[in-house]
Amino acid sequence: MKTVNIYEAKTHLSSLVDQAAAGTDIIIARAGRPLVRLTKLERGKRKIKYGVLKGRIKVPAGFDEPLPPEIQSMFE
Repeated sequence: MKTVNIYEAKTHLSSLVDQAAAGTDIIIARAGRPLVRLTKLERGKRKIKYGVLKGRIKVPAGFDEPLPPEIQSMFE
């Protein structure tokens, strides 16, 4: 773990972010007292499953037909 003061963190933020993204935890301190930790975020391991609702949803036969005139006039 690396400790830097807040002034150095403001000056070298981009470099510190790169180091944190590489896996190094960085402690940012003010007057020698630790305040915050800059660390790498872990990505979620959730995978997208396509086709989960296949066969469960039915689209009505007239789905693409124009709206009735009285409803269509509400949008104009």
